Amino acid sequence: MTRELPTSLLMFIASRAAGDRIFRAVHEAGFDDVTIAQSRLMMGIDTEGTRLSVLAERAQIAKQTATALVDKLERAGYVQRVPDPSDGRARLVRMTPRAEAALPTARAEEDRIEAEWRAHLGAERMNQLREALTALREITDPYLLGSQ
Repeated sequence: MTRELPTSLLMFIASRAAGDRIFRAVHEAGFDDVTIAQSRLMMGIDTEGTRLSVLAERAQIAKQTATALVDKLERAGYVQRVPDPSDGRARLVRMTPRAEAALPTARAEEDRIEAEWRAHLGAERMNQLREALTALREITDPYLLGSQ
């Protein structure tokens, strides 16, 4: 008898598949000098910039690893380190126009994925899925308060 997969694993599988598709679309659009690890780190950058320690925590990697990834992204022109206006001693990692140029491609692929999932599940089930996942953020997303 096979074990039923836990819901958390099912969510991870769908999320990973979507992330891989978005990464491939961005690569095919010419942003092929970014690794998947670097792209996952960049997903955690807020519009106004984000401290390196927060990026490491969001990506669930060591701060030293995040530093190395940011160093490479900075050399490639995707991010820059800028002073944190709330703390003169701290620095923020912020996307550059080069990184922002990849966002329309990523968002277009996100839209295609949403449309495919909606077509597969049907509108009602897709809406229910979105509502359930949004409700789960209340107990699973440690950054929810900062994103509102």
